[in-house]
Amino acid sequence: MQLAKTNPRFKPKTAMILAAGLGKRMRPITSTMPKPLIEVRGRALIDYGLDALARNGVEKVVVNVHYMADLMRAHLRKRKDMEIVVSDETDMLLDSGGGIVKALPELGSDPFYALNADTFWIDGYRDNLDLLAELWDPARMDVSLLIAEMRHATGYDGNGDFVMDPAGRLSRVPERVVSPFIYAGGAILKPELFDGMKAEKFSLNRIFDRAIEAERLYGVRLDGVWITVGTPSAIPLAEEAFLASASAAA
Repeated sequence: MQLAKTNPRFKPKTAMILAAGLGKRMRPITSTMPKPLIEVRGRALIDYGLDALARNGVEKVVVNVHYMADLMRAHLRKRKDMEIVVSDETDMLLDSGGGIVKALPELGSDPFYALNADTFWIDGYRDNLDLLAELWDPARMDVSLLIAEMRHATGYDGNGDFVMDPAGRLSRVPERVVSPFIYAGGAILKPELFDGMKAEKFSLNRIFDRAIEAERLYGVRLDGVWITVGTPSAIPLAEEAFLASASAAA
């Protein structure tokens, strides 16, 4: 069940793409390139996220870099459709939470999109970032996550990330329970969630868990197919998903 339409006028103008990981599970490919530059259908993984942000009117994107940072910088300089600011983590990898804290001065005071660089999606009838923004309600939520269902996902072999109630509120999957709901690597977050935090290594899961405790973590079901490219074997699965989507649309 989708959340009721609450705030159709707000759309974030800034975003963070988390792209500083080491990509160890993608070896040997990542011996010569950073994971966000691995290609699916001739396009770098990170460009799928940047394309989605550009379609939704995002004007400024912060991208954190660490591994093979020079290659990342050279690739990002090719984008002319938005302002891209590089957040340099070459001295110390800060993980998803710490990376956002370091980037906060560039992200501004309004809620912003956060995307993973190694996951993306094939939109269905709706543009998913537009859907995420349309259902954003700051009065009820501090974080809203794009949530995929396992049956509409490729490259994932876990037990699910969250349980979702009929109103869209999320909680953690209990131990020894399987849930169909996966975090799809797209979110809207309030910057004040990070008030008082230092730019040190910590995961966004700390922020998610605090929002769960306050009953202010919500999810929006992804419309389409979610793709994660975590290992080399996931690349052909991603290619097949595009072919299947194109065939279904024909």
